[in-house]
Amino acid sequence: MMLEMPVWLPISFFLVALTYSMAGFAGGSSYLAILVLAGLPFRQIPPTALLCNLIVSISAFFHFRRGGHFDLKKVLPFVVFSIPMAYAGGRMRISKELFCFLLGGALLIAGTRLFVADKAFGEVRKVSPKTRWLVGLPTGAALGFLSGLVGIGGGIFLSPLLLFWKWANPKEAAAAASFFILVNSLSGLLGQLEKTAFGVSPLFLFLGVAVLIGGQLGACLGSYRLPKFFLQRVSAALILYAAFRLISRPL
Repeated sequence: MMLEMPVWLPISFFLVALTYSMAGFAGGSSYLAILVLAGLPFRQIPPTALLCNLIVSISAFFHFRRGGHFDLKKVLPFVVFSIPMAYAGGRMRISKELFCFLLGGALLIAGTRLFVADKAFGEVRKVSPKTRWLVGLPTGAALGFLSGLVGIGGGIFLSPLLLFWKWANPKEAAAAASFFILVNSLSGLLGQLEKTAFGVSPLFLFLGVAVLIGGQLGACLGSYRLPKFFLQRVSAALILYAAFRLISRPL
């Protein structure tokens, strides 16, 4: 049976997709918060958010890659183990309280660190392939598991790490984040759908169209027109906003 949909819901999803995709993100954290506020059944929320993540991350990855910002060597070490771990995390059942704590706390840490960083993110230092793999494999596994567990793609965690380590400039980090979100959202979604009898919200058709339009527009603006340091501030502000909303309004 189709649920009655408030007008503000697809509008909110459009705006989230628009602003997050400017920085190579997909908006999963905010989709989760919005769906909670809309009163959707808890088990429908992560699969619905992950499907919206997929739509926006495809748009973001296409535009950032087309703009020449994607380097597979910088993201592949993080992806190898993140995919199966996102699936494993997606299959695990967690309480609403733990869900809120993990998502809100992780976003608060990531957003704060990105926001208070200096302006040296444009500098990129050379990293040996050995270091990339030694660091990337366990880090990607942890980020993938957390992403699948709470129903996000994980790019908001990967991007700040690449920036703080100076392994990528902001637009390269955005491109890497969009790819990371894409593969982990798909893997996490498969795990989420295995454990729930509710599946995806019937509202997804409308929400999917909203994020498709917003994601295409935002990714195009972010990959070609916006200065790289603006991307950092936009993404930091959005991450912190989502974190405070989740922490201040426990599930």
